[in-house]
Amino acid sequence: MQSLIQWWQSLYQAAAWDWISDIVILMGLGAVVWAIWRVLMGRLKALAERTQTRWDDVLWPAIDTPFSLLIWGWPAFHALEIFLDNTAGHLNLSWVSVIRELLVVFLLIWFLLRLVNSGEQLLFDEGRRDHTTINAIGNVLRALAVCIGVITLLQSLGVSVSGLLTVGGVGGLIVGLAAKDLLSNFFGGVMIYFDRPFKVGDWVRSPDRNIEGTVEKIGIRMTVVRTFDLRPLYVPNSVFSNVVVENPSRMLNRRIYETIGLRYQDADKISTVIDDVYAMLEAHADIETRQTLIVNFNSFGPHSLDFFIYTFTKTVNWQRYHQVKQDVLLKVIEIIHQHGADIAFPTRTLHMDPRMIEQNAGAMMAPPDAQAR
Repeated sequence: MQSLIQWWQSLYQAAAWDWISDIVILMGLGAVVWAIWRVLMGRLKALAERTQTRWDDVLWPAIDTPFSLLIWGWPAFHALEIFLDNTAGHLNLSWVSVIRELLVVFLLIWFLLRLVNSGEQLLFDEGRRDHTTINAIGNVLRALAVCIGVITLLQSLGVSVSGLLTVGGVGGLIVGLAAKDLLSNFFGGVMIYFDRPFKVGDWVRSPDRNIEGTVEKIGIRMTVVRTFDLRPLYVPNSVFSNVVVENPSRMLNRRIYETIGLRYQDADKISTVIDDVYAMLEAHADIETRQTLIVNFNSFGPHSLDFFIYTFTKTVNWQRYHQVKQDVLLKVIEIIHQHGADIAFPTRTLHMDPRMIEQNAGAMMAPPDAQAR
């Protein structure tokens, strides 16, 4: 019993205060570094608010929390290792070092993801680039950060990355053959991101397929198009690699192309009507005169003398376009009536032989007995 007491006293005097003081000093240094970091971060944020560029406003908030956790986590795991080494020396403590390395990798990935998200939001707020491109770049950067983090984690755990890549190459070939459609949709989405035939909010349609509506979302596998009767249309991205896609949202102007027919009895007035219609279009505030503007007599129709209007509006808005078109057509009717002419409509003229009319009239007026003979 006495020997046990002596052993405990020697252990307490020789070692206890040494490793406990090491832990206290280690955590104290962590607290000092954290306090310095908080003061430095406060000044950096204040300085960032005074600069013209906004990218420093993205960097410092992204690094703040992960680095603060690293300041506390790194000495905490060292302290844990010291504690276990002095209280449970028979244990294998290599796992503590592995967890410490995993913590660093995790915080690095977290910082990169926060940085990408903050940069993405900054570009959204600036509005200088379309959301589709920003989302695509953000997704690629996030995937890249996660892949780098996973590879680093595997190396920290002692997994052979080169061997894993070799096995993954064979497995990837098998999976690629089994998931051909999935991969074609993925690469179709990648081509949409890079070629940018349309973006979210665009009106698209395909002459090859019954696809028309407004793009709501461009995903990795499929694109969501909201049709004009408000039905969602889910289109695999691979479809857009094989069909013609029209993007009316990118038109510069909208076209008015109408054929108008005058009566044949107004043949002497058609020239002046055409001249006045042309002058009206040139003076119209909503007609783009820098584009093609044509008003010409076109053909002798079966029941009318046809002239056509070919011009473009300044607006591309669908509703506003129809208002302008209505105004143009009403003014055309007004010009036609001002010249005493009128718009033709389908008619049929029946020509009767006068001799046949007289014979029929005489037969109807003859006495009944004469008709019987």
